[in-house]
Amino acid sequence: MQKPAMFFAVRACFLAAVIAGTLAGTIEEKIRNDPDLSEFLALMERAEIANVTLQYKQATIFAPINQAFQTYGKTVEDPISLVLYHMASVPKKINQLGSSYTSVYSELTGNPPLWITHTTGSYHNDIYVNNARLLVSQSDVVTIHKDTNLQILHKIDEVLVPTTGPKNLAKIYNPTAFEFLHFYESFIVNPHRLRTFRQKVEQTKKEDIFKTEGGHTFFIPVDEGFVKNERAALIDGKIIDGHVIPKKVLFTAPTKKDVPFETLANGDNNVRVVISFTQENRGPNNIINYVKSHTLLSDGHHQQGVVLSEIVQANIPVKNGVVHLIQRPLMVVDNNVRELLEEQMDYICNIGYKKKEEVEDPFLLEKDGGILSSFVRAITDADYKEFFNTLERSHDITLFAPCDAAWRDDYTLNSIISNKNKFKDILRMHLITDTRLYVDKIINIGNSRDKRVHTQDPTTDLYFNVVTSGTNRTVTVEGGGVNATVIQPDLAATNGVIHIIDRVLGVPYTTVYDKLLTDYSLNKTFRLGNQGGFNNQLTDTTKKFTYFVPRNEAWDEAGVDHPSAVKKLFMPQYHYHANNILERHLVISDEPYTMERIKQLTSERNEDMYGPRTEISLPTVRGELSLYVEESNDHTYIIHWKGERIPVFRPNVACTNGVIHVIDAPFLQDGDVQVSKAAALDFAGHLMMVMAAKWLLL
Repeated sequence: MQKPAMFFAVRACFLAAVIAGTLAGTIEEKIRNDPDLSEFLALMERAEIANVTLQYKQATIFAPINQAFQTYGKTVEDPISLVLYHMASVPKKINQLGSSYTSVYSELTGNPPLWITHTTGSYHNDIYVNNARLLVSQSDVVTIHKDTNLQILHKIDEVLVPTTGPKNLAKIYNPTAFEFLHFYESFIVNPHRLRTFRQKVEQTKKEDIFKTEGGHTFFIPVDEGFVKNERAALIDGKIIDGHVIPKKVLFTAPTKKDVPFETLANGDNNVRVVISFTQENRGPNNIINYVKSHTLLSDGHHQQGVVLSEIVQANIPVKNGVVHLIQRPLMVVDNNVRELLEEQMDYICNIGYKKKEEVEDPFLLEKDGGILSSFVRAITDADYKEFFNTLERSHDITLFAPCDAAWRDDYTLNSIISNKNKFKDILRMHLITDTRLYVDKIINIGNSRDKRVHTQDPTTDLYFNVVTSGTNRTVTVEGGGVNATVIQPDLAATNGVIHIIDRVLGVPYTTVYDKLLTDYSLNKTFRLGNQGGFNNQLTDTTKKFTYFVPRNEAWDEAGVDHPSAVKKLFMPQYHYHANNILERHLVISDEPYTMERIKQLTSERNEDMYGPRTEISLPTVRGELSLYVEESNDHTYIIHWKGERIPVFRPNVACTNGVIHVIDAPFLQDGDVQVSKAAALDFAGHLMMVMAAKWLLL
């Protein structure tokens, strides 16, 4: 008779263990002798049935370390269930745990599965059991008991929590996602309720997708996410499909962030929805998990864009996968921009818009504000009702909203917020009216020559840039001298779109030097200044600089008009000439000169609008920079210098020690780089000596 495959697997484990010499002692002794498993041992001693299993059966034990129990932080009222859920009846070494989204069956009543996930990293690969990481270097401890019972011990970094109802409901002891949804009151011990979503599943006859065998990921919105009465009416079968990721069991810890997964709402050409996980770091040991749906194709009933929802209870294992309870339903776009901000502001508000002092449950009081709560509070504190009205009543708007982390512990920002008039200008800088700029359109603008759009603040434009590295694209936006990264694009609202950014625009946080260092579009001017140490002075915070900086394209075009001069400037041996040219671009004074200030000075010197223009002189390192400025009808600026008309591509880039004006051409003319014959011969002689020395060393 042919022997089963399991026989050969067990025999292979046995032989490997004999060779490794790990069989000495029982698995219980291994646990008892490991001080890092003392809390798990204490539970085992309270669970007699688990000890019986170890006496007479083969087993794999996933033992949480002590730190895992400290993080868990709850009293274990049913040690038998918890210990049995950490045991599997089949001995499996690490290399036998199977591929991702497969499972091993636990010893708990009903044999609920333990889901396996493999991840790959830059430095090492990991294996997860449900949401717990297997500590590979401390695992694969193999023993044999009573000559035939092979037992294997693995350490894990998180306590595995089974999904169990009251013991008198044996039929749902190992529930499917549908049984969990249907009997939610038997499983959920916190304030959440799932009645509304369950009713919509039944009305749309979508019960079967929650009963489907295999391994899937289910997102279930809690009742608090339906505080708007009309929201439930928007839930149709397609939206319910958009809450299920088929054939993948995705726990929060092992799942890569911001990687899209296809949902069941992907079966036709009308609607296509993907889901991804993301996180917000609110400080040490305070990671908030979110899930976001992205409707890529819209059919008119389901709006394009992203819906972000906090995961309020994650990683609930079920027979056919994993369930995550979420703050609000995905795919549903029923808030204008103002309402969307306020909904993100505070989780407490989503349980009936109560005031904090009216909330009786301490669980709710412990909840942090949403990812945009500080932004909303700042608008409220500024008493800027007009801005809120715009967000509520305007059509087709785009808002760049700084995340919570952007507002923390910034002295400069706090001082500006206290100046309400100044802060109102900054808020208007974050808002674009009369157009919805989804990220794909922003990328097109960033790749064009004119990378800017106008904001509600008539004096400030936003400038976009796209940095591509392999398959990754990073979109940045600059306003008022601050370069921010778009960390979450395309949050959909009924009247526009929100992009979450990582900084507050218009509040400088870098020196002139750091701005040049980090802004790729100014890279060539930075390289030129590094050759002879010109850039070193730009870190000085005791001075105020006004720096006219040619962008990269400006040097490229200057290389066509002045090929010899530009070529020499970028050669290290001509750093003296490069410094001389850059010095005429740098103004040092008591206060930086904004474009508005330069224009004002120009106007004061030229009261006769129709007469010849008189230049103004600005103090540079050597001498003066003579120019005058005119403003075009579209609020752009032109610098007039030595007969040249030089457009200002990006004015008033504010820094902590000055201001940068990005210009479309350098202050450069033919003859600026003159090299005497003696100097040229001296350089040629030096080059010959170097070449001769290298030849002699061969």
